[in-house]
This record gives sequence, structure tokens and C-alpha cells, in this order.
Amino acid sequence: MSLAIFDLDNTLLSIDSDHAWGEFLLEQGAVDPVAYREANDRFKADYDAGCLDMMAFLEVALKPLADNSMEQLAAWHQQFMISKIEPNILPRAEDLIARHRSRGDTLLIITATNRFITAPIAARLGISELIAVEPEIMHGRYTGKVSGTPSFQQGKVTRLNEWLEDRDDTLDGAWFYSDSHNDLPLLELVEHPVAVDPDTKLREVAEQRSWKIISLRG
Repeated sequence: MSLAIFDLDNTLLSIDSDHAWGEFLLEQGAVDPVAYREANDRFKADYDAGCLDMMAFLEVALKPLADNSMEQLAAWHQQFMISKIEPNILPRAEDLIARHRSRGDTLLIITATNRFITAPIAARLGISELIAVEPEIMHGRYTGKVSGTPSFQQGKVTRLNEWLEDRDDTLDGAWFYSDSHNDLPLLELVEHPVAVDPDTKLREVAEQRSWKIISLRG
């Protein structure tokens, strides 16, 4: 039995759920149609380039959570799951999860996308352990702020180490599946790093280091 860690966006999903949520909010008329779209696209490009200012992004990304009631957000998320997420869950990703589950491995999703967006997706995939960006909640509403360390780049390592310490567990024999060079700090730590439909930079590193490269698409 080992730990099988999965990135979510563009790994188990064929899309970036954070960006897709922004597009969904635009479709609902819930955010400014010009400024929000520009910011959503710009932050996605910065992430892809490896130069994302995570705190600046979260200031924009978490504001709609603070601006709307929990009831409205829940209703939107149900629609979001049907229209944006379900069509983009990769069957090969579900097969991969099933293989690790059948071996008795502990399954964990670790993502730079916030828990509001990703918890229902993890549940849909049958994975109960999730490390995600934690939006702050006070008095039963989101505040628009972040609680704790965002699970992004080196922050994924920080948050994973906290999770392991709480469980009195280690990374011995662990697998980590990711598409993004932003996840190199964690990929470098595990015994079995796997590049999944990797971006150009990650593919180059994976080839140089003889890491396994797979595709879950098609």
C-alpha cells in the first residue's frame, strides 16, 4: 500500500476547473463581463507560464464567493458540475484511480484550486482526501480571504507535509501524477513522479530525468 497523489486540473480533468468556474460565472452574469474575463484569462496564462501571483489571483477568484450566499453558490455549483465538470472527467483517469484503489493505496487529490470548487469534484471521483486552497469562512459566509498556506507550487509540499504529519505518515513509495511544471517541487519529492499529458517544460524535465510520461486523453 502506497500513497497515490493526483493533481486535478488538466490531469484527472481535461480542463482547468478554476478557469472553467470563472467562465461559468460569466455565463450566469454573476461577475463583470469585461474585467473578470480579462483577469480570468490573464491569470490562467500566468499559471501556464509559471509566473502566477497566487495572492493577487485569489483576491479576484474568491471575491464571488464572498459576494453571494451559500445557497446561491451551492445551486450554481450543481449546475457547474453538470455543464462543465462531468463532460470533462477523463475515463482513463477514472481507470487509473480504480487501479490504485484496487491495490489498497491511499488516494489524495492535491490542487491549487480552492476547496469550494474542488470538494464536489473529488467526491464525484470517489476520493475523500483533498488538499486544496482553503477559502476563509466566518459567520457562515465566505470572506474572500484565504485560510492557511495556498497549495500552489512549494505550498503543495508545505500542505502535504502538514497532512502527512497529522496522519503520522510518510511519502515512502508515493506516486504523484501531474501535468504542470508548477508541480515540480512535489514531483521531485516522490518515489514515482508521473507526468500526465505534460506541458512543454514538464515534458522536458521528465524526459531528462527519465520520469514516466503517460496520457489520460483520447
